[in-house]
Amino acid sequence: MGTGGTGAHASRTPRDTRTPPDGPAARDLRATAHAAQVRELTAVGALEDPAWRAAFAAVPRHLFVPYFWTGRGAGHERLWCEDPDPVRRARWLRGVYTDAPLATRLRDGELVSSSSQPSLMAKMLQSLEVRDGDDVLEIGAGTGYNAALLCHRLGEEHVTTVDLDEEITEAARAHLALLGYRPTVVTGDGARGCPARAPFDRILVTCTLPLIPHAWLGQCRPGARILAPLSTGLIALTVRDADFAEGRFLHTSAYFVPLRGATASPLPAGTTGPLHGVPYELVENERFQFLLILTAGVLHPREALDLWRGEGRPSRERFGVTVTAEGQWSWLDDPQGPYVWPLGEAVGQR
Repeated sequence: MGTGGTGAHASRTPRDTRTPPDGPAARDLRATAHAAQVRELTAVGALEDPAWRAAFAAVPRHLFVPYFWTGRGAGHERLWCEDPDPVRRARWLRGVYTDAPLATRLRDGELVSSSSQPSLMAKMLQSLEVRDGDDVLEIGAGTGYNAALLCHRLGEEHVTTVDLDEEITEAARAHLALLGYRPTVVTGDGARGCPARAPFDRILVTCTLPLIPHAWLGQCRPGARILAPLSTGLIALTVRDADFAEGRFLHTSAYFVPLRGATASPLPAGTTGPLHGVPYELVENERFQFLLILTAGVLHPREALDLWRGEGRPSRERFGVTVTAEGQWSWLDDPQGPYVWPLGEAVGQR
């Protein structure tokens, strides 16, 4: 998971283009851990599609995460594939093949980029509903792992990945080359898309959005699918033309690093702070939090609570988003109402 666009550069802690120490024993350990993860993802139903199962089996995660950071006390600890301590190297390998997101870049102690949770990646790739020959734009290059999976499934000539941070794109490019993949890796503002490589059949976003950048619609073929994190869910939009897209949220939750860049918008007002009038037990309720963030700045938390209760605690799939040239809005059950909330001024609106 990358930031899609971030003007802040991560510190140049060890270059992350190195490969793990080689040797028969080390290779066997990595191969065993990789195979176990594929089996685990298959067992939990994250890899139902044989094509994506083959992609995960062919693309080892450890080549894309030569080091990562873990939280420990007041600071962070780096686990690295080339650590001289074999115990720490073993911890690195276990971490890489755990079904969890991994912090791969920090700036001043804050997360800048990460490697997404593999099971969530698998669900997103399957939900993208790619077909042979589809051209895919990924917003947020991250480590390059996601792009490698797309390259295996579609061919590198059909894959473009974008991130504003040159260090991230440089590392992703190097990681991909280790497996012989050379997709188009672009250093640029993800909110602007990649006009030079358009049109696209699919856009896959790996950073949280406050809104859908309007520029993406104009870079899509009619019928294209955009899958993006919004609020704490994943919105799947079908693009009709450069001025209209609409779709519903998937059932799964999703938490990513926010999109940053010149055309990115801040998160809506009201997504943080005290929730007056909301029972404590609901403050951490995941589905209620989804509604709160989706309607932040439009509904008071108490109004959101009344709606949520009145509509039977609706799941994410009942919500959707419409994007037009004039603006964009979220809705419950029906884009025509009665429950409709503006998302605000579109990013990159013409």
